[in-house]
Amino acid sequence: MGQRPPSLHTANPTQSKPDTEQIEHRERPVTDILPVRRALLSVSDKTGLVDFARSLSAHGAELLSTGGTAKALRDAGLRVTDVSDHTGFPEMMDGRLKTLHPKVHGGLLALRDDAAHQASAEAHGIAPIDMVVINLYPFEATVAAGRPRADIIENIDIGGPAMVRSAAKNHGFVACVTDAADYAGLAEELATGGLSLATRRRLAARAFQATAAYDAAIASWFAFADQGEMFPAILPVAVRRVSELRYGENPHQAAALYAASGVASGLAGAELVQGKALSYNNIGDADGALGLIAEFRDAAPTVAIIKHANPCGVATAAGLAEAYREAKACDPVSAFGGIIALNRPLDAATAAVITEMFTEVIIAPGADDEARALVAKKPNLRLLLTPLPDPARAGLILKTVSGGLLLQSRDNQLMGDLKVVTKRQPTAAELADMAFAWTVAKHVKSNAIVYAKDGATAGIGAGQMSRLDSARIAAWKARDAAETAGWAQPRTQGSAVASDAFFPFADGLIAAAEAGATAVIQPGGSMRDAEVIAAADERGLAMAFTGLRHFNH
Repeated sequence: MGQRPPSLHTANPTQSKPDTEQIEHRERPVTDILPVRRALLSVSDKTGLVDFARSLSAHGAELLSTGGTAKALRDAGLRVTDVSDHTGFPEMMDGRLKTLHPKVHGGLLALRDDAAHQASAEAHGIAPIDMVVINLYPFEATVAAGRPRADIIENIDIGGPAMVRSAAKNHGFVACVTDAADYAGLAEELATGGLSLATRRRLAARAFQATAAYDAAIASWFAFADQGEMFPAILPVAVRRVSELRYGENPHQAAALYAASGVASGLAGAELVQGKALSYNNIGDADGALGLIAEFRDAAPTVAIIKHANPCGVATAAGLAEAYREAKACDPVSAFGGIIALNRPLDAATAAVITEMFTEVIIAPGADDEARALVAKKPNLRLLLTPLPDPARAGLILKTVSGGLLLQSRDNQLMGDLKVVTKRQPTAAELADMAFAWTVAKHVKSNAIVYAKDGATAGIGAGQMSRLDSARIAAWKARDAAETAGWAQPRTQGSAVASDAFFPFADGLIAAAEAGATAVIQPGGSMRDAEVIAAADERGLAMAFTGLRHFNH
């Protein structure tokens, strides 16, 4: 028999011994209540600092501090010891070197119940530090302000994160405070004699979240802004929770909303003027509505109605109230309980017609007082106010998949080089309807078909496995809308039709022609383009290719 191979669970004696032995450590017993006898305070944002420092001092804590923080405390009449006096080592290199010293980190990292640690501390004159109060250099704010590269680099904090990590690691004996929102609660707890272990563990968790977010912001700036990488080898992502939601897509799922940067913007930063808290599905639908209405932010008054992440009616008119009526007429059944997006501030006349029917959310760039008063009569109706984003802005979209993430650039283009491919040229009116239908189709789930006439959608077919089915469904909805409204014929008669991707066969185009469409806009690029063009010519349709596809999965 051959020699038995070494066990995977047994050390191989022929292997060299590592430079540093791996020592197994167990959870150490610690005192539950920590009195704070010495605290180090070093913050860039001094909100609430003086009051919290007073509470520390009142409970017998010696205050250590640096630079501007020490000055702010002294100016408030508090007694402060400079860190340079505590360490016996001066600040230097424009403040880059001040807290990176054994008397600081030893005071934070020493285990108070370990005799060897305490002997080392006594031998080297290292006094324990029971609390650090730190917020880091304003790196993200410096970037957001458009400061020069040298200023951005200078706002990469080194000593702050090092102290945070030291204190948070040793939370059994040290409290690490990184958020001014915690000051008041901690002051109350200190009045009871000290901070509990549960509090110190919570603070440690928040501290490591803070340093992770800080490092991610720096890594993101280097990768995306400084180096121009779209897809870095490691994707630095740090997002901040805005709110926990009642539940997810279904009541048995948990959910929360996170902001993609330090300052929430877009839908995550929208002002909820009134109404119930937004649900997971409300937020998803409202985001789709915001993206669609942003395409019309420089257009005449426009209203979009979204239901289950798809538009069910969009219209442009002389006023918002008229635009709402025209949008709703496209599919009045689906509009019930929808999300209403406006490209103008909500006015009283529009609020009056919207509130005639049950609506989940109104999202707009503003609202006047009279409109707010009318909406307030519907206490469950949410009114969200937020500026409309630039649809041409650059950015990345993140999507989770099983075991990983998908990352892609935003679809921030609308139209490629428009090329008429049929014998008949479209009229000016048809061109306007083609552009309108194409803009809406960009925001309809694929396969998408949109009929439009006179600046309003006439029928929308969304999310079907077959493009032919989408064309038929949109025409069927248009017929239903005409019957409901008492029109002589559906609005697809004389309409323009948009297809978010090419027609793979002529059948979808033929179905659109049978519904009454006279003009077609689509990307082109099918193996059967010639067959589709011939079918359009045979029926007297005008058709243009955009050269640009808008799949929306």
